[in-house]
Amino acid sequence: MLKFGMLKLLAHRFSPRITAANASYRFLYGNPLCTAVESPELPPWLKFSDTPTSLDAESDDNFVIPSLANWVDTHILTSKPKLPVQSSKQNSIDHVDAVSTLLKKRYPSPELVAAALQGRGFQPSSDLVLKVLKRFSNDWVSALGFFKWAKAQTGYRHSPEVYNLMVDIMGKCRTFDSMWDLVKEMSQLEGYVTLDTMTKVIRRLAKARKHEDAIEAFRRMGEFGVEKDTAALNVLIDALVKGNSVEHAHKVVLEFKSSIPLSSHSFNVLMHGWCKARNFDNARKAMQDMKVQGFEPDVFSYTNFIEAYCHEKDFRKVDQVLEEMRANGCTPNAVTYTSVMLNLGKAGQVAKALEVYGQMKSDGCVADTPFYSSLIFILGKAGRLKDARQVFEDMPKQGVVRDVVTYNTMISIACAHSREETALRLLKEMEDGSCKPNVETYHPLLRMCCKKKRMKVLKFLLDHMLKNDISPDAATYSLLVSELCQSGRVEDAYSFLEEMVSLGLTPKPTTLKRLIEALESKSMSEEKERIEKLMERFLQKRSV
Repeated sequence: MLKFGMLKLLAHRFSPRITAANASYRFLYGNPLCTAVESPELPPWLKFSDTPTSLDAESDDNFVIPSLANWVDTHILTSKPKLPVQSSKQNSIDHVDAVSTLLKKRYPSPELVAAALQGRGFQPSSDLVLKVLKRFSNDWVSALGFFKWAKAQTGYRHSPEVYNLMVDIMGKCRTFDSMWDLVKEMSQLEGYVTLDTMTKVIRRLAKARKHEDAIEAFRRMGEFGVEKDTAALNVLIDALVKGNSVEHAHKVVLEFKSSIPLSSHSFNVLMHGWCKARNFDNARKAMQDMKVQGFEPDVFSYTNFIEAYCHEKDFRKVDQVLEEMRANGCTPNAVTYTSVMLNLGKAGQVAKALEVYGQMKSDGCVADTPFYSSLIFILGKAGRLKDARQVFEDMPKQGVVRDVVTYNTMISIACAHSREETALRLLKEMEDGSCKPNVETYHPLLRMCCKKKRMKVLKFLLDHMLKNDISPDAATYSLLVSELCQSGRVEDAYSFLEEMVSLGLTPKPTTLKRLIEALESKSMSEEKERIEKLMERFLQKRSV
């Protein structure tokens, strides 16, 4: 574990003129981006082979850093699918790539997807189907077409896991009628509809702000043979809170508390919702109700208040809650301390943030992966890249695993300082070390490639995402459109916008406006007119 003396040293070396950026906790675990001035003490890992290049050079399109060229070339999918003839693990991967290449062509309907797959010699298996569906989880037309094609093949039957994934994809893409059709189809297969199935339905409805529909789905669970018990009720409460309606969650508790026993988790979720809504009176009332029901507030109960006060930058209240916790015999845990440290850092109080480790140590609390990742984030935002790298390197020595958030943070720091080779090497290190990236891993990399006009590397990254079963989401496409417009690659921006819309993803008005302005500057009047009509259509939908 990091020595407290080391953290004191870090705090001593910190310049009070540098402040941490006001990124949110969600941003850290999504897409952290370092924007601080580069430190004069840049370490070798941020210097080796990373040489400045012209942002306007036409040759940048196909440029790949020589030391990584082979890795990049081997990950770019071919334009024509190649079908392997032998059965092996590698050939199984080749099958997935071949199907993916075919589905990337885009089809207007699931039926045409299924027709395109016929006669290609593909043999479905649960592993193949799961991998392909994950890769196209944001493209419901391709996913459903492939799903239907596989179901029709002789000798193959979809597993409950495959059905559940398909239900989740339809819910994610807000194709709710088709989602329910799948659930009804599953109900005809014994044992297929489970709490996991209904959890996906409820969560997707709640996330789409269809709160009443989510509650109705819970009420109907018995029709599909799923029991409405405490665990199921907690799923509903949690989904409603995450869907930004703690009011609906509270209403549900009142409706079902006489027939379904509540647990301490039920009250903690409610407290989280009220704290998130900054309604501290109702949050305190939920804590009192918890006690009346015979449950003692635990570390999660108090941490809800601490996180909320941290977001408010009311650290006096944070200290009061910490004192209340200890007075009631409840010791803060790593989650509590990570939230305090992170928010102190965001508020510019970096020296105090680094002192949190000492408080953890006095409580006998062991620093975990999120704590280290947050520490790296704070140091990176302050421009202290050498210290950030030192903490990163120290993690495995202390038996702490680097997870995807840790790598995402380091990649973002490198990208923000235009250290292209370093950022890509960190991605390769994830691949070599079996740390699976997520969609947020790629966002800073894609942004950097757009700015540098590295079109070949951009294609590599998009294919690398696909090979890691990651489907670009609306945020990915919006990033590509906006950044390519800014770097003058308007034709490519327009192409990505078309692809985004073809997948059923709705661009934000600001994204469309930016593209319209870029098209006008390039005198692309026909394309501009199409986007204007598209914008008008989306705005009309919003007003309905």
